[in-house]
Order: sequence, then C-alpha cells, then structure tokens
Amino acid sequence: MIDAHQHFWRIDRGDYSWLTNDMGVLYRDYLPDDLSPLIHKNDISGTVLVQAAPTYEETLFLLSLYDRHDWIYGVVGWLDLSSPSFPEQLDSIMKRPGIVGLRPMLQDLEDSAWILQEQVVENLKQLIGYDLPLDLLINHKHISSVLTLMKTLPNLKAVIDHMAKPNISAGELNKWQKEMNALSQLPNIWCKLSGLLTQANPAMWKVEDFKPYIQHIVRSFGPGRLLFGSDWPVCLSAGSYEDAVTVIKGNLPETLTQAEVDGIFSGNAEVFYKLKERGEENGPVSL
Repeated sequence: MIDAHQHFWRIDRGDYSWLTNDMGVLYRDYLPDDLSPLIHKNDISGTVLVQAAPTYEETLFLLSLYDRHDWIYGVVGWLDLSSPSFPEQLDSIMKRPGIVGLRPMLQDLEDSAWILQEQVVENLKQLIGYDLPLDLLINHKHISSVLTLMKTLPNLKAVIDHMAKPNISAGELNKWQKEMNALSQLPNIWCKLSGLLTQANPAMWKVEDFKPYIQHIVRSFGPGRLLFGSDWPVCLSAGSYEDAVTVIKGNLPETLTQAEVDGIFSGNAEVFYKLKERGEENGPVSL
C-alpha cells in the first residue's frame, strides 16, 4: 500500500502561518520518526509527502527528508506559479530527484480564480513539458476555475485533493455530486480519497457517514483514477491513522475487483506520480 498524501512540518521553521497554538494536537512537530511506526503497522510500504507551506524553503526541507528516508517515494512541493522566474526555479528543482508534483495552496488564496491568471497559466504549461502533475487543494468555490483551466490545458495532469472537501458534517451531497461529475468528465483529472475525517463531525462521525461520498467518487471517476491518502497528521484532529485507512476501505463498493482495490491503494499512485522513477534524474518529455 502507498499513502499518496501525508505531511511533515517543524514549527520553528516559521513558514506554517496557518498552524496556530489553538489547533490542539496539530500544534507540534511531525517528522518521519512519528509516522514510521504507523505506516509499518498499517502495511504501508511508502508515502507521497505533500507540502504544507507556500515556500520554496519548505520544499527543500521536504526534499531533504526524502533523501534520508527510502519510504518517502516522492515530494509534492511548492513553487510560486505567479512568478516570472518560475521556469528557472522549476528547471533547477527538477535537476535533483524527488519532486513528483507541485501544489499551489488554492484554498488559502482570496481570489478563487487565481489559477487563471495569465502568468500562472503560462507557467503551468512548463509542467506539461516535464509530465509533472498538479495537486489541487480546493473546495466548491474553485470548481469553475479548475474546469476552465483544465479545458485550456488539456495535457496538464491534476489530482483533486480530499475530494474537494465535501461538507460531510452537514450532510451536503447533491451540489457536490454535480461538481464532482463535471470534474470527472475531464480524463486528466484524478481524485484523492483523502482528508475526509476532518470534513465530518469530529466528535460523532461513523464509518458509514462517508459511504455516499466515497461511492459517488468511485462511480464518477472510476477506480482507475483514484488514490488513497491518509492526510496524516491533519487527520489526527478527528481520528487516527488507522481511522483514515478504515474509512476508505470500509466504504468502497463491494463490486470492485481486487485489482481495482489494489490500484486505489498503490498502483494508481505509482502511475500518476511516476513513483517507479524514484532516484532517476527528471527531465522534460517531448510534447
């Protein structure tokens, strides 16, 4: 099994502005030694480490962890997509192994159409040349812009993090289903079965609460474009690492074949992030 979405952070680095001391269990350092026993206990062979701060320096920090831990299969980092110097930054960071994707933190930006800026779109074209995918941290207000972007750049690969954060605690379903259906029609958009615990009522959720959401995603995207992710340690604010695994395993349609389940929990991540190329130098591909 591969956990395609987890984080590390060290608070004294100073670039996690969203992380405040009123956030309980999350307000402490989380590093590889904290996660290693959990992934072994849950038969996870490796992980994809995803950025949690909008800084180049954090990306370098995550790559340093990648260099030291073989079970970190790749890093989804951050670069400033609105910067004219983005192509040079991308070229520089792609000269070293480890980067398997980039993630702008769209949910934290005031402008819901930020990703449609001319400079951002031009920079995103550079990702296509490297066959480097984009993680999209979004909610419902970003759907329209993402659809426009992906139709403008049909060769860009992207994955929706956390199923676009449906409001599970309020039982909101119909509008979200329609939005996910629209996204699923574009074949280069994949989706992560991740981050769901924190969208439910943290004190009262039950495994079956997530069933209509997970099964809708399986129907709309198909099992071949889905990736499992724990969203650890964020998930700890509403449950445990084991809960994050159980919620997904316990709600997949019984009609899925073993090969399809294996894809969700490992093979699809290998394909989407090209994880079998770990340790090789990255370079542009021909368009």
